[in-house]
Amino acid sequence: MNSSLFWGSLLTVTIGASSCASGSKEQNNAVKPVFSANDMDLTIDPGTNFFEYVNGGWRKQHPLPDDKSRFGSFDLLAEDNKEKVKLIIENAASEIAEEGSVSQKIGDFYASGMDLEAINKAGFEPIQPLLSKVNSIEKQADLVTVISFLQQQGINPLFHYSSTPDQKNSEMTIAGIYQGGLGMPDRDYYLEDTEDAKKLREAYNAYLTSLFTLVGNDENNASELAKTVFELEMQLAKASNSRLENRDPHKTYNKVDIAGVEETMKPFPFATFIKGMGYEVPAEINMSQPEFLKEVGKLYKKETLTTWKAFLTAVILRNTADYLSEDFVNAHFAFYGKAMSGKKEQELRWKKVVNNTNGALGEAVGQLFVAEYFPPAAKQRMDKLVENLRIAFGQRIDQLEWMSEETKKAAHEKLDAIRVKIGYPNKWRDYSDLKVVKSSYIENILASNRFELEYDMAKIGKPVDKEEWFMTPQTVNAYYNPLANEIVFPAAILQPPFFYLDGDDAVNYGAIGVVIGHEMTHGFDDQGRFFAKDGNMEEWWTAEDAEKFNARTKVLVDQFNSFEVLPGVFANGELSLGENIADLGGLLISYQAYLNSLNGKENNDKIDGFTDKQRFYLAYSRVWAQNIRDEEIARLTKVDVHSLGTNRVNGPLPNIQEWYDAFGLDAKSPLYIAPEDRTSIW
Repeated sequence: MNSSLFWGSLLTVTIGASSCASGSKEQNNAVKPVFSANDMDLTIDPGTNFFEYVNGGWRKQHPLPDDKSRFGSFDLLAEDNKEKVKLIIENAASEIAEEGSVSQKIGDFYASGMDLEAINKAGFEPIQPLLSKVNSIEKQADLVTVISFLQQQGINPLFHYSSTPDQKNSEMTIAGIYQGGLGMPDRDYYLEDTEDAKKLREAYNAYLTSLFTLVGNDENNASELAKTVFELEMQLAKASNSRLENRDPHKTYNKVDIAGVEETMKPFPFATFIKGMGYEVPAEINMSQPEFLKEVGKLYKKETLTTWKAFLTAVILRNTADYLSEDFVNAHFAFYGKAMSGKKEQELRWKKVVNNTNGALGEAVGQLFVAEYFPPAAKQRMDKLVENLRIAFGQRIDQLEWMSEETKKAAHEKLDAIRVKIGYPNKWRDYSDLKVVKSSYIENILASNRFELEYDMAKIGKPVDKEEWFMTPQTVNAYYNPLANEIVFPAAILQPPFFYLDGDDAVNYGAIGVVIGHEMTHGFDDQGRFFAKDGNMEEWWTAEDAEKFNARTKVLVDQFNSFEVLPGVFANGELSLGENIADLGGLLISYQAYLNSLNGKENNDKIDGFTDKQRFYLAYSRVWAQNIRDEEIARLTKVDVHSLGTNRVNGPLPNIQEWYDAFGLDAKSPLYIAPEDRTSIW
């Protein structure tokens, strides 16, 4: 669903949850401290590096495991959550389950992935039918037939074709096309002229060569095939939008009928492609990147069938390698794990299989997860917190000196209209049509892909289902969807260090309160502000207010552009702007909500040795505790719309006077920003 391209999430990578982190205390009820000196580095001045001051001890106690490129408080929860989900899955697998039942599907999917002996014995035989399809191409019409077939299997050779709400009529679902075709994570890896980019291109070519060798080609032939594939991908990369361009919802909204698509892609027969997948041609289609589709049409006409067969073979191998025998898995890891992210070892197999089982049967597993691990009291407290944050956000809108009354009125209407989903869906997905067998892991992966495609295609031309969720309950994350004007908090995020059921208000407002404020602010960030209260893309700002907003966000862009993340490598303030606006807005809004909760009184209690105001900022900063490899820093800086953990702390806080006051900081502090150079947007 292409609307996901516009979601504001707390973190790009979705990960699991924990319920075993330490609690705080309800005012004077003594429990284990949330903020232990052992987890901090009190030798560091908070005004020099607040991230390290809060998390220095934690970082020393949690060195990077060899199978991780990044390990933080999110990941610590993920490891605990995998154990929980594994238990759910193993319990399902141990049942004598009826054929076709959810338990049978969960258990057999997991068992098929854990049968490494059978997987190794099969080698690449399970994907031979896919490879044979490619080898059968004899004429150009066959090429479209095979691309349609691969698309059915969830192997998207050139582009993504899916459902998406119409950005200007968000009640209705239309079809959408989004650029693809690249084996490396971003077009810049193909185009940049840096030494690091060159090394990764060499590593990618070595990976392609390995894949071609593993399916029977000699070294020289495999190397030539890899070169052919890379040259085609290079042409696709040159025609691709940058990630920054794709953040512009106006640039990526180009709704046409099928004739419009075929005119753009000529001579590629897009209607034939859709029919080849087994679906009707829709009335309306959004082309997110028209120039990319033009290039696909040119390449379709220009490139030889030999080139296309090499490319499609590589696409199949890239998409299935991690589910095949160990030699394929090892080749996949050597590039995507070691070269791209700096990992030293692969994750234990059971963890990967749990992830894939969870991905294929997410809401079935989620239903069991909620029953076992989600206390109703957590939802009740969240309901109250969300409404308190909504009130505080409204107060801050009223206080904005730079915004006109006309735009304020529209902002209030949008804020009041935000829908809230907490915990889990009101209705669960039906997996009856998903066939799972115990005998073939890759067939289960492909069956799941086909099942998801069928589910997605069925939405086109119909009203948007407002009850649908796009994260499972067992996901530690949250998101804002501008096309629905809704914020969503899965059950798993309602755990420490985000949410303390028995925690004091300062800690909860600093952690989960900021998360709530963060997601609300996405409705008013540099992308979200283009969508009105009903989710439609329309202009509801005065031109003067939009200008003032852009001037304030420019300050934030410049601040983050100045952060050197590696020698000679700087953060991308434009790419991460939406998330940085949301972090700053979340902090300011949640702090306002916390002050409201005091009803004009001062809270003079110290807990864990810290005042309430200090605990607010400590709780926020603890969420972003992490260690990270240099390779992952470089990768995330290029592809992630979120700032690095250290910058999510040291970036927004120096714009907030209350943070300085809480820790007694002044102009002598290295993190200090003069008042006239700070920015406050929401």
